[in-house]
Amino acid sequence: MSGIIIKTPEQIEGIRKSCQLAAQTLDYAAQFVKAGVSTEFIDEKIEEFILENKAVPATKGYNGYPKSSCISLNEVVCHGIPSPQTVLKDGDILNIDVTTILDGYYGDTSRMFTVGEISAVAKDLVEVTRHCLALGIQQVTPGNYFGNIGFVISRYAKAKGYSVVYEFCGHGVGLEFHEEPQVDHASRRNRGPKMKPGMIFTIEPMINQGRAGTSVDQQDGWTARTVDSKLSAQFEHTILVTHTGYEVLTDIHNDFPVT
Repeated sequence: MSGIIIKTPEQIEGIRKSCQLAAQTLDYAAQFVKAGVSTEFIDEKIEEFILENKAVPATKGYNGYPKSSCISLNEVVCHGIPSPQTVLKDGDILNIDVTTILDGYYGDTSRMFTVGEISAVAKDLVEVTRHCLALGIQQVTPGNYFGNIGFVISRYAKAKGYSVVYEFCGHGVGLEFHEEPQVDHASRRNRGPKMKPGMIFTIEPMINQGRAGTSVDQQDGWTARTVDSKLSAQFEHTILVTHTGYEVLTDIHNDFPVT
């Protein structure tokens, strides 16, 4: 518990601004998500937008990661490296994950995008994953256990016939890219530390069409794919624990009114 940072009001305001910029970056990137466009091009536009807004992309150079965003298509679970060789086509689903550093504060968010007409299976997976994130967010309130986030996510995903990735998780964020606590998306009820006002962390469930396991590309050391080449989806928000519930700091569309 001692490792989880309780942010000050000044820090919260700085993190909120960075989170809003990260979300605005995803909105900006949406116009480039269409068939025939490379993920490298989208990443270049993301970097331009972040820099123009007097921030820097947190991923670029992080432990050697080469790009300003992660763009993960279809069977890629997370950490897909943008490339000129990866060109979008009709039927693709993709996650774009952006983390900004604005005035020293981090904001982290991701969402799913679709290209043209996608399959019914892909559509269902995306909607189930979106709902998993919403269920996790609803668990954020002072005094609740972090484990209950993963409990409700995994219960719902499994009821819908999907699996929950357990090798990657949410995390504390704001003053650093990755802080305590680890936020598991598959967990037992009433486990882990309790939430307190001023804690800020991500919830970012990765839901697989097939098996839960992932395989990291041995050549690039980053790209994590499903072990059975079936589809994966992910949504992510950064959340503040308030005295009465939560504030989703990366929600600029009022999908989650402050509680």
